[in-house]
Amino acid sequence: MLNKMKNMKNFMWKMFAILALPAFLGSCGLSSSKGELTGVPGRRPWYHPQPFGTVYVPTGTFHMGSTEQDIINSLTARPKQVSIQAFYMDDTEITNNEYRQFVYWVRDSIVRTTLEYMTDGDVPRVDWKKKLSYDDKEVTDAISGLMYSQADQVGIKNSFDWRKMKYDYKRMDLQKAAALDNKLNPKPRKDFIIEKKADIYPDTLCWIRDFAYSYNDPMAQTYFWHPGYDDYPVVGVSWEQANAFCWWRTNYLNSYYEEQSDPEVNAFRLPTEAEWEYAARGGRKFSPYPWGGPYMRNSRGCFLANFKPLRGDYISDGGFYPVKVTAYFPNDYGLYCMAGNVAEWTSSAYDPSIYTQVDDMNPDYNYEAKDDDPPSLKAKVIRGGSWKDVAYFCNTSTRAYEYQDTAKSYVGFRCVMTFMGRSQKDK
Repeated sequence: MLNKMKNMKNFMWKMFAILALPAFLGSCGLSSSKGELTGVPGRRPWYHPQPFGTVYVPTGTFHMGSTEQDIINSLTARPKQVSIQAFYMDDTEITNNEYRQFVYWVRDSIVRTTLEYMTDGDVPRVDWKKKLSYDDKEVTDAISGLMYSQADQVGIKNSFDWRKMKYDYKRMDLQKAAALDNKLNPKPRKDFIIEKKADIYPDTLCWIRDFAYSYNDPMAQTYFWHPGYDDYPVVGVSWEQANAFCWWRTNYLNSYYEEQSDPEVNAFRLPTEAEWEYAARGGRKFSPYPWGGPYMRNSRGCFLANFKPLRGDYISDGGFYPVKVTAYFPNDYGLYCMAGNVAEWTSSAYDPSIYTQVDDMNPDYNYEAKDDDPPSLKAKVIRGGSWKDVAYFCNTSTRAYEYQDTAKSYVGFRCVMTFMGRSQKDK
């Protein structure tokens, strides 16, 4: 009898477990689809947030390349109809003050790491909540290895040796990972991870180096750090430094989204050559300049960009060196100074005949040049012309280049982020 009661009790517990299982699974959402294919439940709707300081450039098709006479017969920009996916683009060139945020962040992270201001956990991270004061003598003594030595100091105030400040980051080489050879003979993921170490401080001496027999010492001494130039475009930044800034900006934004338990967004990056030209045209077809017309002046005779007009009358357009990033009217997309002021880095490698080979969908030619590659393989496309260029280089289709490991007083950059979705209007 006792055994019968024990068996009956075990049977009842088993029946309870069987009957409770569907209810438990239903509470997890696994059976709420009633056997139909409905996708994973509980995923929130998501709309692409617009990064601060950017404008939306819609998906579209345009004729990339020269629409006027090729006066130097270069044949480097033959017309080609291409289509471009939507993206967000900085409405201005990256300013000195915006770039300084990156410089100071790297500095503070290195100092905090040196001082062991780290969080507890399996993976220690920099503790940004702990107070840090550079007026504290204990702090300055502890980080003396990051400062100029006594022999290198100028004046009574000690300062950081920015040559010791590097930004380390990793990224995936997706082009290499997607190669057919890797598909046939799969390699470990680590084989496609690129480790980079980039200088962060602009090369302020480029103001002197770029111009022989020209007095530009004041610009070298004050242009980057002085508050009077906060809203001017950062220059003296190499292509490699610009990419490091983009990667830092991506991590900086996605770290915030992680704290909010929101999905990450696409990476900030330099625009491709095609994206840059498409954005510069502002939706206008076959126009040589961002404002649309064939001339560098408006109907009142005022110049519309900061360049080198009238055989070298630098100041007749309102500028001498670079000017504030919003000094001239924006194009129809709301983008400022897409012609003149400073030329801008793109992500694309330079090849004079590449237009005949690239795809007509998001065309791009990218090459990851190594340190020991010849200079010809380090050439990167710059666009838009600058304060020291003649009008020809301000044309939306004119191609020029600089080398990725060089920094110039007339080259800056702005960032883009690929839009996820068909259109910003799809809400």
